[in-house]
Amino acid sequence: MAQHNVGINSEYGDWDWSADAGERARLLQSPNVETGPKSDEGQRPGAGTTSALGAVFIVVNAALGAGLLNFPAAFSMAGGVAAGIALQMSLLVFIIGGLVILAYCSRASNERTYQEVVWAVCGKVPGVLCEVAIAVYTFGTCIAFLIIIGDQQDKIIAALVKDPQGADGSHWYTDRKFTISITAFLLILPLSIPKEIGFQKYASSLSVIGTWYVTAVVVIKYIWPDKEIIPGHIPTRPSSWMAVFNAMPTICFGFQCHVSSVPVFNSMKQPEVKPWGAVVTAAMVIALFVYAGTGICGFLTFGASVDQDVLLSYPSNDVPVAIARAFIIVCVLTSYPILHFCGRAVLEGLWLRYKGETVEEDVMRERRRRVFQTVCWFLLTLLLALFIPDIGKVISLIGGLAACFIFVFPGLCLIQAKLSEIQETRSTSWWALVSYGTFMVTLGAFIFGQTTANAIFVDLMA
Repeated sequence: MAQHNVGINSEYGDWDWSADAGERARLLQSPNVETGPKSDEGQRPGAGTTSALGAVFIVVNAALGAGLLNFPAAFSMAGGVAAGIALQMSLLVFIIGGLVILAYCSRASNERTYQEVVWAVCGKVPGVLCEVAIAVYTFGTCIAFLIIIGDQQDKIIAALVKDPQGADGSHWYTDRKFTISITAFLLILPLSIPKEIGFQKYASSLSVIGTWYVTAVVVIKYIWPDKEIIPGHIPTRPSSWMAVFNAMPTICFGFQCHVSSVPVFNSMKQPEVKPWGAVVTAAMVIALFVYAGTGICGFLTFGASVDQDVLLSYPSNDVPVAIARAFIIVCVLTSYPILHFCGRAVLEGLWLRYKGETVEEDVMRERRRRVFQTVCWFLLTLLLALFIPDIGKVISLIGGLAACFIFVFPGLCLIQAKLSEIQETRSTSWWALVSYGTFMVTLGAFIFGQTTANAIFVDLMA
């Protein structure tokens, strides 16, 4: 096969779909997605090999993740079960709508990844902002993953040394900073340096098993609680409207699968908007039950005293919960490199486009740059994770960015797609869709601005 040189230009239309250019697009795909070629005999352009049922499970897998651990605390913050469910259901309408809009714009623009759709439909400035947001979001998620590793290791070590104080009351080698660092250097860094990510499918399977097991443990522990678990006060209404808004980042972080959704849509045998609507509706309903089950049962088990990471609320010597912690650690260890690859690929594209260079054929130079990018990314995320002990603080920030992926960019795409239509008269449906897109952009911008400003204010006042 002939090699292609790909120019890094100001517009995505200048990108050629080649093996060299493909890293950034491949890395932004969801695990287990096999995207078909753009043109094959007997297949329509863009048709893939994934069935509708397979797409449902891939989208569910993309949605479920580490955000699951924070949902009981989000229910507590929102003001109880009724308020938490109402907030989820309200946002779910727009979450599903955003997924359908992205599929529609992907068909219209013939682009196959999230950021390329934004580039093609909205133009250069929103496209660059989208890529920067993806890089920051993946960076923040990597920090959250390292914090989760530290949280679970603290409890496991406390059980092994039979010390209720865990890392705080034992030797230097059980110290949280040491255990996170040694785990990161020995396991995460070696997995992050390679250019390819062939272990995606294994990480995907582990994530599915781990999240479902955590949900099962939380639900069972609520039905048959341990005697030593005493729930705190169980609020039945939010303390303020601000508290409800502060619960939104967790929900957005949990349901954010939009960046992965465009490659999944294009991997389907029939990449059409109508069947895709059924796929994402089914997937989001499944994710809703998992998140709601964990949130409700975890919240009712511990009440307002629930930790930001629900597994931290359980005793360290609880065997089923210890297994759940081990599952979470393994999932995070394999998920960190995948998120890092996504961020690195986006940064690589931004850098080469800024320099006006082509994708290089010099393997050694590319390798040096990749290693440098990986080490810098790894050290920065590790350093921040060591001094940010609360996962809730990270989710409050990156949850606002998740709102941009769910609401702002799909809303902009819908508005621009409708404005580009050539019509002599604007129909009622046209105005309705433009209004819907405007509302999505406004809602997403509000969630992002409010939650980010509040997170910064809380950190400054702490």
